[in-house]
Amino acid sequence: MELAYIPSPSRGVLYLGPVPLRGYAFCIIIGVFVAVWLGNKRWIARGGRAGTVADIAVWAVPFGLLGGRLYHVITDYELYFSEGRDWVDAFKIWEGGLGIWGAIALGALGAWIGCRRRGIPLPAYADAVAPGIAFAQAIGRWGNWFNQELYGRRTDVPWALEITSSADGRMPGTYHPTFLYESLWCIGVALLVIWADRRFKLGRGRAFALYVAAYCSGRAWIEYMRVDDAHHILGLRLNVWTALIVFLLAVAYLVVSAKKRPGREAVVEPGAASVGGEADGEVEGGTEADAGKAESEKAEADASDAEDGKEPSDKAESATKKT
Repeated sequence: MELAYIPSPSRGVLYLGPVPLRGYAFCIIIGVFVAVWLGNKRWIARGGRAGTVADIAVWAVPFGLLGGRLYHVITDYELYFSEGRDWVDAFKIWEGGLGIWGAIALGALGAWIGCRRRGIPLPAYADAVAPGIAFAQAIGRWGNWFNQELYGRRTDVPWALEITSSADGRMPGTYHPTFLYESLWCIGVALLVIWADRRFKLGRGRAFALYVAAYCSGRAWIEYMRVDDAHHILGLRLNVWTALIVFLLAVAYLVVSAKKRPGREAVVEPGAASVGGEADGEVEGGTEADAGKAESEKAEADASDAEDGKEPSDKAESATKKT
């Protein structure tokens, strides 16, 4: 009886004439578009301008790709700089090899530069794009399926991944599809962050910290299942240690930030409320601040009329019209 399994694609690249169309690259590109689209919707809902997320992504995405590649090359340097290897392969990003830890670290640096140029607080921007990043990771992991890489131990479960390639030391067979496990986990993380943000009104970087903590908790056990070569420290893979340390840092930030700076930012993008008219806290005919000012002027006018023995309606009406 032949077991059920997830087939691997016969090849990860198609050619449109001389132009190669690589599945790995397509997954990364689609993921970026989803992250920017969702981040833009969340940013507008928080009171920001449409298009701001994309403008800052112009800085964040290239930095993120560079950071992801650097992390991979540094932690797996023997794949590119050991005897018999060609160091030029370190630049072939389309063949796979992006470390999420480096991508987030340098991507955050790029986002900080973009936010600083726009006068926007980085934590607020990070909160807006956090679920989109998780969805982007979920989509990007399918690039590993196209490249037949990053799978787990041998298994005969019905959802096992069939590996057919024997290149780079691969052994054909059926394995745990760790790329699929991580993809599904990332979708769950994205939904968790969206729910928690709506339920608890997370702000000041806490939605992003929740994303980081939730992702790391899943990455640790998924990484433990993988069988590809990796550096080990005290018997654990390097990425398992990284996930554990980053998880603790994210949880610590959540706790400390919630105590020291509760609530969320009142303004995420200077001037956006007066331009877009959709910022949080707006009311018909102006903002809550305008309404409060009108009420104050109305009260002063009523008090003045009462002293003069006049009806309060005239000046009150005048004060209201000022708004």
